[in-house]
Amino acid sequence: MRFRSPEIPDAEVDWTPMIDVTFQLISFFMFVINFTVAEVDQRVQLPSSPLAKPSEEVWEFPIFLHLTTSGTVVAGGAELALDEVKRFLLRETELLRYQDKSPDQANVIIRADSATPMELVQQLIQTCRDAKLENFHLRAKEEKSTRGNSPLGQ
Repeated sequence: MRFRSPEIPDAEVDWTPMIDVTFQLISFFMFVINFTVAEVDQRVQLPSSPLAKPSEEVWEFPIFLHLTTSGTVVAGGAELALDEVKRFLLRETELLRYQDKSPDQANVIIRADSATPMELVQQLIQTCRDAKLENFHLRAKEEKSTRGNSPLGQ
């Protein structure tokens, strides 16, 4: 009796599940990424400070206000005059109330240009207070220290 071995066909890999999982992961990370951290405006050049450090806190309701040197405020993608900011902030607080949240849960992040007069920053803070917003965070650039970088530690 003669023994014949059956021919083994070449194994092929079905890539469909691998591609499916890859696209699901891409979709997942697109939904999870926090884009508000990256909310910056190139018209605003922050002042540098040796005390500035990146925020480790994640805010649930951040309101970014970018104060330019000309005294205009960039908020929500629109450039507003200082007297129009209160209307924008009142809409934001109404949105919070619609979500059954209090306006004092919102955090106003003020990014003022380094050449902006301080009186404009104070005016913007007062406008926020008039809209019943009380949590403020002023942004500055972290000043990179060159001290202690030499090989001798000087």
